[in-house]
Amino acid sequence: ESLTEREVEVLRHVAGGNRNRDIAEQLFISEETVKVHVKHIMEKLGASDRTQAVAIAVRRGIIQL
Repeated sequence: ESLTEREVEVLRHVAGGNRNRDIAEQLFISEETVKVHVKHIMEKLGASDRTQAVAIAVRRGIIQL
């Protein structure tokens, strides 16, 4: 299952080392919404944590560092 545009956007911020609160402020969404996006990203990529999600996304060419 592919990531939505918003999920990719959130993942780019995660890769930049941003906290959920910071991501929420930058994207003008709630922190809870960021948490839901991160949860879906991890499920779709089969990652066990945020760092692994970023690593998988980079390997698959979804995001670039």
